[in-house]
Amino acid sequence: MAEDGYNYMAVLAKNLISRTLSVSNCVPRHIGFIMDGNRRYAKKKQMESKEGHEAGFRSMSKILELCYEAGVDTATVFAFSIENFKRSAYEVDAIMSLARERIRQIREHGELAQKYGVRIRVIGDISLLDKDLLKEIKNTMELTRNNTRATLNICMPYTGREEIYHSMKTVLDDDSYSSKNISEEIIDEHLYTAGQPPLDLLIRTSGVTRLSDFMLWQTCSNDVMIEFIDCLWPEFGPFRMAWILLKFAFHKNFSSGRKPSEDDEFENKNKKAD
Repeated sequence: MAEDGYNYMAVLAKNLISRTLSVSNCVPRHIGFIMDGNRRYAKKKQMESKEGHEAGFRSMSKILELCYEAGVDTATVFAFSIENFKRSAYEVDAIMSLARERIRQIREHGELAQKYGVRIRVIGDISLLDKDLLKEIKNTMELTRNNTRATLNICMPYTGREEIYHSMKTVLDDDSYSSKNISEEIIDEHLYTAGQPPLDLLIRTSGVTRLSDFMLWQTCSNDVMIEFIDCLWPEFGPFRMAWILLKFAFHKNFSSGRKPSEDDEFENKNKKAD
């Protein structure tokens, strides 16, 4: 009974926080997640690595629910790096099997697509995936393509360098462009995230303070707030996420109301000089 009471209060608190944020007009439109620590969590709990990834998926679902309830437009999650293919065949097969199950679950029973009207996109070099997983991905993307409330980008298999290479190759293969008129804007328009809101917030768990080849181009903007969290991804719950969203809202309010600093003025002068 005590646990039920705690869960009930937790849901009430989460709903209150999400509603407060949704009317604040200070919610990040696009959040990126480096969901790090699933394997270390499994080792810590004396589980198989597959169970750690399953715990990570459950954590992702809870976090995304809060984000979409608060008014976030786009979430991009780093699910599987191209470099992860170097792991043991057993672990790679387990992750791919879990991905097939969870993508099918999102399509058929998941509340993300139905309750929140989320369009599911799998981005990256999907040609590296097996045909069964590709079939699940294509079915899910097709079924949710008309959802317009929000977007979930699942990066799998992905690296930021490959995304930039893919954009450049796409541009160079297009006869309407020449090497002389290629610009940053054109490269941006051919990234996997083209047409979506710019990245506002990047979160990485596990206490590691590096980007690990995730959204390298998008993170270069000075407007991106980066949060490195010292806990493993399965331990990262809605309340920690709510605190980060509240901090983002405070930072946005503070930044919009403050006077330009000397550094800002120096940077603006340099831009004008250029």
